[in-house]
Amino acid sequence: MTVEETSREPLARMEQLIEELNRMAHEYYTLDTPSASDVEYDALYDLLMKLEQETGLVLPHSPTRRVGGEILKGFTPHRHLAKLWSLDKAQTEASLLAWHTRVKKLVDQYNQANPDNPLPEPSFALELKFDGLTLNLTYQNGELVQAATRGNGQVGEGILAQVKTIRSVPLRIPFKEGTLEVQGEGVMFLSVLENYNKTAAEPLKNARNAAAGALRNLNPKTTAERRLDAFFYNIGYAEGVRFSNHKEMTDFLKDNHFKVNGWTRYCNTMDQVMEELRKVAGERSSFDFLIDGIVIKVADLRTREVLGYTDKFPRWAIAYKFEAEEAVTTLLSVTWELGRTGKLTPVAKVEAVELAGVTVQNCTLNNLGDIERKGLKRGLGTLVYIRRSNDVIPEILGKVTEEEEGEEIAAPEACPACGTALEWRGAHLFCPNKTGCRPQLIGRIAHFASRDAMDIETFSEKTAEQLYDERNVRDPADLYELTLEQLVTLERFGEKKARNLLDALEKSKGRELESFLFALGIPNTGKTTTKVLADHYRSLEGVMAATAEELQGLPDIGGIVAESIVSFFNDPLMRASIEKMLRLGVSPQVPEQAAEAAADKDGFFYGKTVVLTGTLPTLSRDEAGKLLEAAGAKVTGSVSKKTDVVIAGEAAGSKLTKAQELGIRIIDNEEELRQLLG
Repeated sequence: MTVEETSREPLARMEQLIEELNRMAHEYYTLDTPSASDVEYDALYDLLMKLEQETGLVLPHSPTRRVGGEILKGFTPHRHLAKLWSLDKAQTEASLLAWHTRVKKLVDQYNQANPDNPLPEPSFALELKFDGLTLNLTYQNGELVQAATRGNGQVGEGILAQVKTIRSVPLRIPFKEGTLEVQGEGVMFLSVLENYNKTAAEPLKNARNAAAGALRNLNPKTTAERRLDAFFYNIGYAEGVRFSNHKEMTDFLKDNHFKVNGWTRYCNTMDQVMEELRKVAGERSSFDFLIDGIVIKVADLRTREVLGYTDKFPRWAIAYKFEAEEAVTTLLSVTWELGRTGKLTPVAKVEAVELAGVTVQNCTLNNLGDIERKGLKRGLGTLVYIRRSNDVIPEILGKVTEEEEGEEIAAPEACPACGTALEWRGAHLFCPNKTGCRPQLIGRIAHFASRDAMDIETFSEKTAEQLYDERNVRDPADLYELTLEQLVTLERFGEKKARNLLDALEKSKGRELESFLFALGIPNTGKTTTKVLADHYRSLEGVMAATAEELQGLPDIGGIVAESIVSFFNDPLMRASIEKMLRLGVSPQVPEQAAEAAADKDGFFYGKTVVLTGTLPTLSRDEAGKLLEAAGAKVTGSVSKKTDVVIAGEAAGSKLTKAQELGIRIIDNEEELRQLLG
């Protein structure tokens, strides 16, 4: 063997390893269908690194380049081969219809002038408008040679080192016949942002700024730490390749290992377009990434060429923008509100601002630590970013300008309701006055009577306040001592309403154990946990006698929750309340285990612990959960090493990611789920 052949051997092995590792990464990060375990991947990766160290050679498409290298001195300008256009915007259905009218008019004019070669009736491709940073990647003969920001559309900033850290971006593609320019969006998934902020010295305010800041950071290692992702949706320049429609183009992207988002819709009419817009506006908060609208494009590429461009925009595409979910306003004041557990939560009053279709004046702040992490300790009177998702109360993300200082937000020392000295328990302030603090007691009674708890019909928080103030009801157990004579003389109570309430109280005495446990308001527990407790112990006595060690062996119950349950039932006040209820006839019921008994013990799901995440096409999560329980499965709310299967629908987020990390079996389509359910 010659010296040349000997030196070629490690190089050939490196090429082989790179091809194998890039294939695995493509399956994991782009296709979401991993074929190898983390251990297998790491072993090949370590071998590649060893060969690179021995040879002193790192090939351009090696996955070891993704970790980030030297800090760059600055960004190099890059001129795009094809211009990156902005999009015209529509924020109302009327303006979108006006755009459609212009498209139709131009197509009709062309067809009248060219009857022998007419354009087809316009149809449309709809894509999500991602809220991140636009990327333009250049490949030559299959190798990634440049990545750039949009810039002014003609010249951007070269960010190749940063983009190489994104694992879903292919460093080498099958298309090797020339130069290719591909456009996409760099994003940070919301679940990734949440995990990043758990340990970050300086938490990031939002996913869009986190992605943009990482990609325009001169230290690629910082980019790598943020675990960015990217979706691709357009080919701006392709040497020797032609496409006839949008689907052909996106299929080409997929075939060349680019990550194309699964939400794409094709519509023949504007009625269909409008229906999809309304639908996705409602689903917007379920995605694990930020979107701020939908892009509507004419699907036929020859029609795009005919329609052409204005000075600023393509005539064949438009962005339908949703109402903003973030805004800037002034932080005016902070009050501390007391809940049924005695915890005080800071609530911010801001200058009224329109956000996602409503006027916002109040925002949530979790605790004093949250206030300090967001740089708001001296934030009164300063400009702040706020975000509203779905119909929940908006949250403050942080100051607009970090340097600006206002008045200090001070934590109270005494309970604003009863004057008792407050206690710190971890990150939160609590009022310890369980027996004499009015808001706590009213909150506890109202929660006890609520639908998911004891389901006492006609009961409301106003009823709880009235009974507290006028009939000395201080504990949920006191409700069962009420008489008709005590109720009929109350304001807004006639005999009929009083009898209805007494009937509802009597009916509630036989509620199921899981609902009774939820009604008690055990700290750090919700409906999922109380169901686990009821299903496992099948008696109130068993739950009350459980130890922390026993509880931690159950699904979804960790150390903090276990200690909360044990402490609750060891509290003399709580035990006295429960014993009083039992004396007054409350008897929590445990349903027969008919479903489990009837389940096929040879069925796939029998005895398995299953987690549902995301949205299934035709089954609601409750429906799927009932079917799984009927098949003998235990349905839990969080993924752990004890989880056997994760059912992942559309827009599955951090639970799916954790399942992939733990190597748990994932069922990601409803048809397979139904087949396994039989």
